[in-house]
This record gives sequence, structure tokens and C-alpha cells, in this order.
Amino acid sequence: MNQQALSAFIWSVADLLRGDFKQSDYGKVILPFTVLRRLDCVLEASKQAVLDEHAAKLAQGLNPDPFLKRKAGQSFYNTCPLDLAKLKGDQDHIRENLYSYIQGFSEEARDIFERFDFYTQIDRLHKAGLLYLVTEKFANIDLHPAAVDNMQMGLIFEELIRKFAELSNETAGEHFTPREVIRLMVNLVFHQDDDVLLAGSHAVRTLYDPTAGTGGMLSVADEFLAEHNPQARLTLYGQELNDESYAICKADMLIKGQDVGNIIAGNTLSDDGHAGRKFDYMLSNPPFGVEWKKVEKEVRKEHLDKGFDGRFGPGLPRVSDGSMLFLLHLISKMRPAVDGGSRFAIVLNGSPLFTGGAGSGESEIRRYVLENDLLEALIALPTDMFYNTGIATYVWVLSNRKEEDRKGWVQLIDGSSFWQKMRKSLGSKRKEMSDQHIGDISRLYGEFIEADLATVLDADGKEVERRIVSGADAQPTAPAGGKVKLAPLSRMFKNEEFGYTTITVERPLRDEAGNMVLGLKGKQKGKPQPDSALRDTENVPLTEDIQAYFEREVLPHAPDAWIDHDKSKVGYEIPFNRHFYVFEPPRSLHEIDKELKAVSANILRMLGELAE
Repeated sequence: MNQQALSAFIWSVADLLRGDFKQSDYGKVILPFTVLRRLDCVLEASKQAVLDEHAAKLAQGLNPDPFLKRKAGQSFYNTCPLDLAKLKGDQDHIRENLYSYIQGFSEEARDIFERFDFYTQIDRLHKAGLLYLVTEKFANIDLHPAAVDNMQMGLIFEELIRKFAELSNETAGEHFTPREVIRLMVNLVFHQDDDVLLAGSHAVRTLYDPTAGTGGMLSVADEFLAEHNPQARLTLYGQELNDESYAICKADMLIKGQDVGNIIAGNTLSDDGHAGRKFDYMLSNPPFGVEWKKVEKEVRKEHLDKGFDGRFGPGLPRVSDGSMLFLLHLISKMRPAVDGGSRFAIVLNGSPLFTGGAGSGESEIRRYVLENDLLEALIALPTDMFYNTGIATYVWVLSNRKEEDRKGWVQLIDGSSFWQKMRKSLGSKRKEMSDQHIGDISRLYGEFIEADLATVLDADGKEVERRIVSGADAQPTAPAGGKVKLAPLSRMFKNEEFGYTTITVERPLRDEAGNMVLGLKGKQKGKPQPDSALRDTENVPLTEDIQAYFEREVLPHAPDAWIDHDKSKVGYEIPFNRHFYVFEPPRSLHEIDKELKAVSANILRMLGELAE
């Protein structure tokens, strides 16, 4: 049974719930039952061996836990003689037996059902007379690993969550990230690490996601590494705020044999579940534009008390958008360069690129990132890529172990045109990236080259070819009557090119006679006094001399102006779109006039035909 058919079958359980449950509550029943059936199937083959071992170890007075995990071949087990198939045989005691079965799971697995508040749902189903029918339906679904692998299971969970989120008007994007976006991010963080990806290497690495959701990023990274080098070992870590997402993530990690103690529940910003720990790789898709007022007290306290010894030393963004706090959090988790360093990718919306002037929290965070040479690349994604928003998004790739030729440089890649239309929209998601698109962006990043996108148009303006051209590559030839449009695709910039100094330009205060007002005492004695109404600011690029800029751009227009150097501030912004803007000159007036005359003549002809 393929993933879509399986999802449809599980979804059919909703038909049983209709009337007794609100649509927004369907997920509270179907998701934990899906997890229960999956765990039930995974443990089926070793069930009897585990029960025998449990009885033997108890008789010997030994702690059975490590022995049972070994017998089960998993990091979890169940010591109850029941399973879902046996539960079907006793309709009259279905609630008590289901309780016993869940209680028989080891602590890590039992916690999953407690996070789902599953016992409450069992009671509701029992009172509605539906518990046996729902249990029977799930007992008949084949979720054995041989029939449904871990990747398919992850996709099934995601599809179900999306459907339930739509029904309850929740935001599906809070729970998971589109798989192709994750694949691109995973490609980028691993791209330069041949020592890890090379088949046969027994590398052991750690990967962390502070906004783990249902564990999609962790799973895709694990699958990617296993595909390239089965001998490598990736230990996964994560933290998640939403209980249901956390439960699914934990279930996924259990089945994959990961240490579920590495998956922590709670708010990453106010209560770091992995305090003091550093990681080799990190991935994150924090919520876009969500305020952090709930955790403001804890975050500000850490910022003030710990400074750069804590996570938020460089600065704090405005309370209305906490996404840059996650950026700082990840930077604090980077393994020191002397110990091998780290690389991570984080998806952010456009505002962290430019929000806030010099001296603001956002600008100070960008300043810290760029002056410490941490930013490797920025990749613009297509719009309409996420389930809950159609806004422009960007992948930031940061590393404290840049290769020699990347040091001091930032690569900008405009991947906004690398998409194909989806057959069916999913919420706000109308576009997807193909394997070819992901491969092209990954190569541009990996080769660290400047490139253009050449689009060949025929005489009717229809696109006939797209090609990436770089260096000495020959440009495509335009067809008869057509043309080739070139647009920048990959560009390199020195870190300091994103910096500027905001200078305060003062003009003298004048009296009614037009004479400058001079200071009468102290340091201001005899000096022209500034007129606050005429005060202005200028942003001078860090690559330019401030005095030369002032003499060239200001003094010709205001000869009496001066700079108040005490008010100068250094700021940083990344005007991504400005670097990829291509000016297209408007058509000539002659051409427009000719077209208008042709349209007018056609209208007159049609009116004439009507009059006949």
C-alpha cells in the first residue's frame, strides 16, 4: 500500500468519529493510534522473546530493561502479553486491555502517549461506543517496517498533521518543513565534507535541530548520510515545544534506534534542553515573525547577566520577531573551530536581512555574524514554498570552519526562479523544487563560483531554454526574432561590503538675522550650535573613507555642515534583492504609439462591422 493510499485509509477513521468528535479533534485520536500501530508492528517479531526474557530476568531478581531492549532489537519494548490483534478478541474489556497494553511499554514509549494525552481520548471513545471500532480499524492496517519504511512513515505523519491542521485552522507550517527544502539544506551543510560522506569512513557526527517539529530535518539528514556512507554514524538531537509534534518526533527516533533522551520537550529560547552541548551540524526552520514576549523575561535576563558567555550576547531583536534569537542560539551551539568546527543552515524570512538601523539589535546580530566571518552563503528560495506562508524565504548557511578561499567572503545565490508548479496546492504551498533545482543550487554553492541564468526567449517571448552560465561558458544563441535574457544567479561579496557607518550631519542654528548661534560656555564655547530641525543622517559604506564621502556627497549641497562623530554608529544589512535586480528599459515611445494606433484601428474596424 503506497503512502497516499495508506494515508487515505487512516483518514477513513474520521468517518467513524464524525458526529461524536469535532473535526478539530480528529487528530487527537488518529495520530496516537497511528503511532501505537506502528510500534505494535515494529515489536511484533520479537514479542514472545521479550515476554520470555522479562519473566526470566524478574525471576532472577535482575533489572530487565537492558536485556529486553536487546531482545527487542530496539530502544523500546512492551512487556504486556497483549497486542492490537489480541485486543480485538475481547470487545467487552477493550478499554481496560488497551490501558494495560500502553502501560506495558518502556518509559520512553509510554511518554509519547502521555504527551498525546491519549488516555483522555480512550475514555472519550469508550463513552461514545467507538473504542472497539477504532481499535479494530487500526489493528487491520499493515504498518510493518517491511511494508512501510521509516521515510514513508514520516511522510504519512506529515500528511496527516497537515490535514488536521487545515481542519482546525492551525498552522501546518509550525509542525514541519517541506521535504525538498530540507533536502536542499542537508545538501548544503554536508556538501564540503568528503571525510564524512566518503563510503567506508566510520565518521561519527552530531546533528541538532532546536525547532524539531515532527523530526523531518533530523530524519532526512540521517537518510542522506546513510545513503552516501552507511558506515557513518549520525547522532540526532532536538527540542520541540508542541507536545504532539514532540511525541511524533520521539516515536520516529525510537523506531530509528536513536537515543530518544536526545529529544527534549520545551521552549528552546527560555529553557535550553541541551545547555553546554556543541554540535557538528545543525538545521532549523524557526517560526517566521512570531513574537517572543512569553519568554522575554528569561531571554533578557540571560542577555544582561551572561552577555557573550550566554547565547544572546550580540544583541536582541525587537519583540515582534524572535527568529534571529534562534540564529544566535545555533551560533552558541557551534563546536569550536579548534575541535573541528560546525556548519548549520537555518530558514528565515526576509526581515532579518535588513530590519533595524545601525545600533539596533538586528543590526548588531548581523554585525557579529559578518565581523566574525561566520556567514558562508545566503540562498533565496522561491515564494509559495511553505504550507503556511507565501512570503520570500532565505536559507542562511553559517560555519566557523570556512575553506581558505571562502574566508572573508559571502556567497549570495538567487534560487527564487528554481521551482516547478505543484499538481495540487497544499495550503499556501503552490511550488516545489525538483531534484534538478536542488542539484543546481548545491553545485553553485559547492563550486563557489559567480554565475548568471541565461533565459532564451523566442520571437513570441516564450521561454524555450534556461541555462546556467559561468566564467568562460558560452552563452546560448538567440533564435530568429528572439533574445537571451541574462540575470545574476550567484554573486560573491566581501563581508565588509554589507557594513556601513551612519553619520549624523549637523547644520548650524541661525538667529533671525541669519547669523550662526555660537555656544557660550564649556566645550561648546565659540562653536556653532546644531539646529535639530536640519539634522540629517547618511549611511557611508565601510569600504569608503568617511571624510572623502562627506566632502563629495554632502558639502557641495550644504557647505556649512559638519559631522558629529560622537553619534556615528556602525551597522550591517544585506540588501539581497538589490544585488540581483536587473533593469529592463521600457519600450520606446515610438513602439508603444505604433501599438496603440494598431489597437485603435482594430476597435474602429469592429465598430464599423457592428454598424453595418
